[in-house]
Amino acid sequence: MGLLDTILGRTKPVRPDLDQLFAVPSAALTLQAGAGFAPTGLGSVCFAGVEGGAFARIRQDVRELLDADTDRGGIPVEFSQDAYGYTWLLARRPTEDTATLVNDLHAVNTLLQEGGFGAQLLCSLIGFRDERDRPLALVYLYKRGTFYPFAPVPGSAEKRDNQLELQVRAVLGDDLRMEQDLARWFPVWGAPGL
Repeated sequence: MGLLDTILGRTKPVRPDLDQLFAVPSAALTLQAGAGFAPTGLGSVCFAGVEGGAFARIRQDVRELLDADTDRGGIPVEFSQDAYGYTWLLARRPTEDTATLVNDLHAVNTLLQEGGFGAQLLCSLIGFRDERDRPLALVYLYKRGTFYPFAPVPGSAEKRDNQLELQVRAVLGDDLRMEQDLARWFPVWGAPGL
């Protein structure tokens, strides 16, 4: 970063650290003890859609990697596209196996990054619910290397529980690298795994 960047207020982007995802299983225990939210066993990765043979091969590699457990009771991975044209990959694991779910999400992110599609990665999320069936997601922003909570209000159209999100940030502040800029806590309405 040069002097001109400093004067103009430009900052060097944070280098993504996919290994931050491995902190989620212990953070899940903290979240359950501190706020009553348990993992759902659902997680997803969101990326900008790309066409072409190289991307089709990576998509097939992802499917083969995550579907490999189908014979042992695993559930095949699902791909979908949202209203904005982004592609979502949904992975499922037993609710008590957050570590394997995180490994799956990390593997998908790594395959995309190593295949030259790191710029298309947007976020990963891990789903949680409490005893009142309120949904919550821990969202990992790939390009920022940070997490933030997203808590949509059940039964309402695009309304979120900001108080719960701030409570979760306080509970997990020592466990995860939390996004400090609240303007970057983007809503992920209808995200698979939420």
